[in-house]
Amino acid sequence: MESTLKDIRGGESVLDLSPRSTVGGGVEDVYGEDRATEEQLVTPWVASVASGYNLLRDPRYNKGLAFTDKEREAHYLSGLLPPVVVSQELQEKKLMQSIRQYEVPLHKYVAMMELEERNERLFYKLLIDNVEELLPVVYTPTVGEACQKYGSIFKRPQGLFISLKEKGKILEVLKNWPERAIQVIVVTDGERILGLGDLGCQGMGIPVGKLALYTALGGIRPSACLPITIDVGTNNEKLLNDEFYIGLKQKRATGKEYYDFLHEFMTAVKQNYGEKVLIQFEDFANHNAFELLAKYGTTHLVFNDDIQGTASVVLAGLVASLKLLGGTLADHTFLFLGAGEAGTGIAELIALEMSKQTKLSVGETRKKIWLVDSKGLIVNSRKESLQHFKQPWAHEHEPVRNLLDAVKAIKPTALIGTSGVGRTFTKEVIEAMAAFNEKPLIMALSNPTSQAECTAEEAYTWTEGRAIFASGSPFDPVEYEGKVYVPGQANNCYIFPGFGLGLVMSGAIRVHDDMLLVASEALAKQVTDEHYARGMIYPPFSNIRKISAHIAASVAAKAYELGVATRLPRPADLVKFAESCMYTPNYRSYR
Repeated sequence: MESTLKDIRGGESVLDLSPRSTVGGGVEDVYGEDRATEEQLVTPWVASVASGYNLLRDPRYNKGLAFTDKEREAHYLSGLLPPVVVSQELQEKKLMQSIRQYEVPLHKYVAMMELEERNERLFYKLLIDNVEELLPVVYTPTVGEACQKYGSIFKRPQGLFISLKEKGKILEVLKNWPERAIQVIVVTDGERILGLGDLGCQGMGIPVGKLALYTALGGIRPSACLPITIDVGTNNEKLLNDEFYIGLKQKRATGKEYYDFLHEFMTAVKQNYGEKVLIQFEDFANHNAFELLAKYGTTHLVFNDDIQGTASVVLAGLVASLKLLGGTLADHTFLFLGAGEAGTGIAELIALEMSKQTKLSVGETRKKIWLVDSKGLIVNSRKESLQHFKQPWAHEHEPVRNLLDAVKAIKPTALIGTSGVGRTFTKEVIEAMAAFNEKPLIMALSNPTSQAECTAEEAYTWTEGRAIFASGSPFDPVEYEGKVYVPGQANNCYIFPGFGLGLVMSGAIRVHDDMLLVASEALAKQVTDEHYARGMIYPPFSNIRKISAHIAASVAAKAYELGVATRLPRPADLVKFAESCMYTPNYRSYR
């Protein structure tokens, strides 16, 4: 992956630590009060102890009926609450009963967001303790519908909206956010939300959801997380004509105007929060995603979950599946449907891992990987007309127009879908895979569920129960001829929370491909023989905090090895250190 990005940036490596675009700040006098003259305006920031009615309205400290009698007396809460005192566990039980009564997933999503706005610790307690049940509610697939209807369900700000109106004053806008010690920013421009397309400003549901998972699954404290939506307009005519749309009602800015605005944003973030803030790009369109990752990879701590996170979690599934398939990665042939940022990112990381194992060049290992886009198989004869990120995948072969013919021609052992188009793995395609593979590996990765290339039931049925299946969105277990198959979910949530924790706890200042490889390997190692016996190639989400700690430790170790970690001395036991860094949502006692 780094080799592709190096080509875009003219040969410069992440480890070169380029001084370009480097700015100061991020530690002292963040708001400029000390540097201001008497004539200059400053922001009147005030800190005070919450009590009484204000304490009940502060989601970070509110405990509802869990305030003890002593706390109620000390903090002027007497009479503001019913007299009963309940435990956090009883509150959790009551809320889960309430949420389970909703039949519509979006109603569950709204209920969870309302809980976060009134009682932050209880929100995360619910999410951590019921992660397998609530993950599809707060993130994919429900978050897709939430983004589509965000204008209607929006009630109060959960992050920063930075629009073209703020051009020239983005630094001042960042200072409006009340938290100063930000460690992770997730930012989107809303142009390619999941498989739903351009949702403009309403894409805010994605950064909000991702950062909730950073906290619940990776232990990053909520106050250190900042969701941001960059609003440069939208090309979605339906939204432009929607009276309830909450964003700029204009066509998307492009070209120099777009990149100048993003550059001001990136510079302001670094100036305000320093060198070690992680900026995660989320759901940017292909034509911008690679450019931004290449441009800022050598000057900022940046990570694109669609390119790098997806690649890492899929590679982990492939490494784990070798226990069922046999052989090494280099013994297998991979065919992708979809050649965008996800598909090419996954392909590049597979090639890197094969190169690492075989000592062959990445150019050689790429030959085991084939991609199909909307025009057919990517081959040499098409090279001149291909976008730059597709060109490394143009191999010598006669043109092939469709997926079925490509499967028959290439005879892959693994079929991977990143197309964003539902039901493209047809019965004929799956049966063709089953014809020459004893255990065909089928990965239908597109989100949300409606966009999945095939369902788990289709994969198992059409292969007569022989498929090893994983998807991007969750599917229920499938019974076929008396046997129950548990489909894997190649969910980025396995990787990015632990990956981000590893960067934060080591004080890393750059992201390198080797960190992605060790994250994949750490995840694959969490799959046990018991999981394999059920056909699983990913561990259950119920162990996700433990998994994240091991991933964080591996990423941090690699950061120290590469010389990009700044937290010194290096902790002796990185797994224990990761666990000690994790935020826990249990209530605290107040003086």
